[in-house]
Amino acid sequence: MFHALYTAASGMTAQQINLDNSSTSGFQARRVQFSDLLYQSEVMPGAAATQQTTVSSGLQIGLGTLPGNTEIIQTQGDLSSTGNPLDFAIQGTGFFQILLPNGQIGYTRAGSFQPDAQGNLVTANGNALQPAITIPSNATNVTVGSDGTVSVTLPGQTQASQVGVIQLAGFANPGGLNSIGNNIYLATTASGNPIVGTPGSSDGLGTIQQGMLEQANVNVVDEFVNMILAQRSYESNSRVVKAADEMLQGLNQLAQ
Repeated sequence: MFHALYTAASGMTAQQINLDNSSTSGFQARRVQFSDLLYQSEVMPGAAATQQTTVSSGLQIGLGTLPGNTEIIQTQGDLSSTGNPLDFAIQGTGFFQILLPNGQIGYTRAGSFQPDAQGNLVTANGNALQPAITIPSNATNVTVGSDGTVSVTLPGQTQASQVGVIQLAGFANPGGLNSIGNNIYLATTASGNPIVGTPGSSDGLGTIQQGMLEQANVNVVDEFVNMILAQRSYESNSRVVKAADEMLQGLNQLAQ
C-alpha cells in the first residue's frame, strides 16, 4: 500500500511537469521524456525454481515514474508581421547570438531588438546582439536583407550604407542546449560547438525576415489533447492514492 501511494504520487508529479509550457515569442516547445524508477525484485529473473529449472521471467514490482529529461522540439513557429524594422525572425534552424552579462554567448530564437544609448542592437534585457550592430541615431531607415546585411539611410544621402551583418549560429544537436530562461540557451558538450555562418549560406542556418517575429512553435490542438491526457492520468493516480489511503485506514481500525 505504501508502494501504491509513492508510485501514484510520482505519476501525479510527472503529469504536472508535463503540463508546464509557454507561448512567448521565439519559444521552443518541450516534450517531457519519462523513465521508470527502481524495481523491487520479489523473484529475480533466472533464479532457481528447482534443482533442474530456473525462473524464466521473475517478479519485479515497479516503484513509479519520474521525468527523465525534456527534449526541445526544433520545429519552425509561425511568423507574424509586426511592422517594426528591428524585429527579426529566423526562417530556418539558426539562433541569434547575444552577449550575456557574464561574458558568455547565449543563443535565442526571439528576434525583438532595440538600440541602446550607444545605438547597439540589444534584447529587451539589454543583452547585445553579436557581432555588434550599431544603428546611427540619425538613421532615417533601417533595412535588413535575408542574408543578414544591415543597411541604414542617413539624412542627405540617397544610397544606403552598410553598418554590419547579422550572423546566425547552429548546432549539431540543438536538443542538447542548456536553457537558462528568457528564451536563452547555452552551448553544452551535448549540443556541440556552435556553427556560425551568414544567413542564407550553405551552412543551412536559415534566412532573416525583417519586420517579423517567430511565434512559439506550440500547437494549441496538440497541447489541448495532451492536457486532457495528462489530466486523466493525474486523476487515475489520485484515485490510487485515495484507495491506498482507505486500505491503510481500514488496517488502522482493525488494529484498534
